[in-house]
Amino acid sequence: MKCSKQVYAFLKSLIRFEYGLTVLDHVWNIIFLDKQSHWNHLQVTKYGDTFYLVHIDGELPGLEGVPGKSVKVMSGFGCPVYVDERDIDQQWESMLESASIWLDKVERDWIRANRQIQADYPLDRRYGIVPHSLVRASLKEFWRVDEELGKRRCRKFIRRVEEGVFFDESRCKVDTLSAADYFEYCRIAYIAGKRKDESLDERLTGREMYERYADGRHEGLLDIDEDSLEEFADWIDGTHPKRIGGGHPWEIKRGGNTTHINLSVRRPSYGAKEGYLVELCGASSSRLAETVKMVLALVEASKPIMFTDAEGIRSRLLAQDNIGIVPENGSLHRANQRFPSDQNVYDVLHYRSLGRYKKRMIPFIAWEPLPVLMPKNG
Repeated sequence: MKCSKQVYAFLKSLIRFEYGLTVLDHVWNIIFLDKQSHWNHLQVTKYGDTFYLVHIDGELPGLEGVPGKSVKVMSGFGCPVYVDERDIDQQWESMLESASIWLDKVERDWIRANRQIQADYPLDRRYGIVPHSLVRASLKEFWRVDEELGKRRCRKFIRRVEEGVFFDESRCKVDTLSAADYFEYCRIAYIAGKRKDESLDERLTGREMYERYADGRHEGLLDIDEDSLEEFADWIDGTHPKRIGGGHPWEIKRGGNTTHINLSVRRPSYGAKEGYLVELCGASSSRLAETVKMVLALVEASKPIMFTDAEGIRSRLLAQDNIGIVPENGSLHRANQRFPSDQNVYDVLHYRSLGRYKKRMIPFIAWEPLPVLMPKNG
């Protein structure tokens, strides 16, 4: 590439600055203004002798370079990227020229340069969290699971959580269980969680419902004697000859990696040969109301049941959690997983979605710190 010499020169300048460490990779984050006074975020990662340059808040293809040897456009997920290198050369030349000017500025007065970034970097390119209660009170169109569930179910679920129904394993333990018993759990869940757009034949047995509505990769669960306590125990313990691997036997409602509903069975502890714990899990926003309806029905049917993250779901119903703010260039898909668990972020939005309420909410937003670039021995 024609910009190779400029890449080499930039990387030579960059090693004068402190870097972060991710495992053994060296990572630099450079936030800078270009010639058009637009902010850019460039991330450079050094793995072995190779440097990877990524334009975090833009669409410019990344570069992969080994100083003095080669520079090429990065491949995406192992697939070659076909681009017009002449256009890419020009864009990267301009980008690196601006980044180099900024490095000089940081080297002269790194505190002043970083203070400018903290003050002027656009809010719509930053990560942050804002109280759910404030969003709920301001954005009337914001999706509310409590409204989807209804006040009666919300109160009932919150009461069950506060009574400790889902936390105490001794209360949730099932002494004996057969496949037929498990299918009865499924039947109750299917009927309670039926969506308005879903056709469900309530005349079917639990086994028939499981066959029709579950993922299908049952690992031999449908092949054992459903009334035998011993066969189910052997199947759970992985000793039954019909137990095969690689399936999804607990996925009772199909979905993606984060949007399915699981009703799983396990032993109370590793290596235990007595008793079972049945646990329901389906916390994605699109399935949350459905899953809460299921667990309430199971409790009402006196079926011992554990519920994944019951306390967190209570906080969501009461708007006591936080909403994550994601940079405008970032996808919202699974973006909540980026936030640490102690921040209690389940749902996310872009800053622009706050609309005319931005000014009201800014004092309540906790922004994620921006990276600070400093010269070595700075």
